[in-house]
Amino acid sequence: MISTTVTPENKKSTVSSPKRIARTAGVLYLVVAIFGAFAQIVRQQVYVPGDATTSAANVVASAPLVRLSFVADLVQATFALFLVFVLFRLLQHVDRSQARAMVIFVVLQVGITCLNMVHQLGALLVATDPFYTAAFGTTGSDKLVLLLLDLHHNGFLVAQIFFGLWLFPLGLLAYRSGMFPRPLGVVLMAATVAYLLDVVLQFLAPVLAATVNPLVIVVVTLSEVSMLAYLLVKGVKTPLPADRELVAT
Repeated sequence: MISTTVTPENKKSTVSSPKRIARTAGVLYLVVAIFGAFAQIVRQQVYVPGDATTSAANVVASAPLVRLSFVADLVQATFALFLVFVLFRLLQHVDRSQARAMVIFVVLQVGITCLNMVHQLGALLVATDPFYTAAFGTTGSDKLVLLLLDLHHNGFLVAQIFFGLWLFPLGLLAYRSGMFPRPLGVVLMAATVAYLLDVVLQFLAPVLAATVNPLVIVVVTLSEVSMLAYLLVKGVKTPLPADRELVAT
């Protein structure tokens, strides 16, 4: 018979495991934030709603950046999957159903994001390949570029629905776990409301959306940067409650 002796070193390793997992999540979250922000900045630079000529010219002038933003979005989407799986491992003991919902929302968001990237790639191909200019004429190809960018923009909003939804179970799990400050869980759940409100207004009341958008940006930035910083710097609160310690696997 093999006996297992719990030594102080083993106990320390067991207790510190959640902190290591949390900091791994923090690194993954940082990758998602950096690559996602880069892709979004490039999109905002080239896409001019309602102006086909300028949008097409911007795509041509910034073609290398547009290609990089395409790759950056694929990278951030991939790391978003890694991130949610790590967070699932960290928080599944709090409520497995809510942790599964968190994973499902991210998987849906990543799937929509990756499919939607085809529109951005299509805009780049039409804008930079002379074949399309010859086939549709300069005006026609410019309008086609704008159409593809419009589709990409709206597809991004659809993906944003699920990106917002995943923050609610994350915030609720963080709030209930005792591993994070409760206000952090609250602002993450508030970010869900902000994201969904922004999407609804973008589709139904664009003028009002432009007015509300600065407040939305403040809420979502505060929530996600706070979570990212806490994961990287603190990991989780220590000492953890005895009934919530994770056993290293």
